Amino acid sequence: MANRTDPTAKNIRGTNPQNLVEKILRSKIYQHTYWKEQCFGLTAETLVDKAMELDHLGGTYGGNRKPTPFMCLVMKMLQIQPEKDIVVEFIKNEDYKYVRVLGAFYLRLTGTDIDVYRYLEPLYNDYRKLRKKLTDGKFALTHMDEVIDELLTKDYSCDIAMPRIKKRWTLETLAALEPRKSVLEDDFEEEEEREENEQLEGLDNGADERDYYHERSPARERERDRDRDRDRRRDSHRHRDRDYDRDYDKDYDRERGRGRERDRDRDRDRYRLRDERDYGHDREREREREGRERERRDRDRGRRRSHSRSPSRSRDRKRHAHSNSPKRRGDGAEEPKKKKKKEKKERKDDGTDHPDPEIAEANKLRAALGLKPLK
Repeated sequence: MANRTDPTAKNIRGTNPQNLVEKILRSKIYQHTYWKEQCFGLTAETLVDKAMELDHLGGTYGGNRKPTPFMCLVMKMLQIQPEKDIVVEFIKNEDYKYVRVLGAFYLRLTGTDIDVYRYLEPLYNDYRKLRKKLTDGKFALTHMDEVIDELLTKDYSCDIAMPRIKKRWTLETLAALEPRKSVLEDDFEEEEEREENEQLEGLDNGADERDYYHERSPARERERDRDRDRDRRRDSHRHRDRDYDRDYDKDYDRERGRGRERDRDRDRDRYRLRDERDYGHDREREREREGRERERRDRDRGRRRSHSRSPSRSRDRKRHAHSNSPKRRGDGAEEPKKKKKKEKKERKDDGTDHPDPEIAEANKLRAALGLKPLK
């Protein structure tokens, strides 16, 4: 019950006001002794007394990241959600500087863009010193204007993520805010009027002596320096906002590039694993195909071997061998007779046995030369 948001509280930026603090930090605040003892039962009226007792600001500190009393009071304000008039009175309080910082921090978390710039920018003129507790438990010296600048320009402050707000120049373009007016601008105008009056009086009395080079007179140089300083101060906040936007865009582009590189590396690894898996499947298919080819060759070889050993083939082989072998014993005597007959035919064909001895001699010569015999 002590950690529950006030039922009458309204949602801030579409969520419970206490959800503006991260859950880890919120849990540590609920478990802290200062929250249990000092913040129990506080209301918008009694909260002022506890805020007046603050002597430093900060987020978390130490090895176990304990929250500071400043952060516990911010959490209590988010829980009870005081009215806007009370928060504005906190900011306008000039006697207690930590009460002012507490109100400014709460308004930065829950206020609209216009209210943030309207009530926090005048605090740039507060240069009082503040004690800030660092993460290691030590204290550091800071100033009110530095804390306000951190709230308006940084994404994190006191270990809490600041809600995003529009840039001032955007609101000026939309005519939601007037151009920022420096507090020192009135002093510059009074000084300029006084110098102009002095110059007019000097001209009337004839005491004004100009230098030979009028373009580089000391008075004109001082006037140019004053105009330049005034313009620089007037546009300093715009340049600061643009620099902040530029730095934020660079960081965003860098993070986006890193994300793209991580995605590209992840896709490359995925494609590599898929290729390796496909390569493994291809190797398995190749092995299976080779195995099937080997089995088919072995099967064909076995079929040919079995066909060669079949009875019909053996009978054909025996029959062929038996036909080529000599059938009778007298076959060997017939072969010389056949040779003799062939030799006789050859002799008759040579024409060497011609009855005419001259023709027979001529046929012998022609047979030696490989010519046809004479008849």
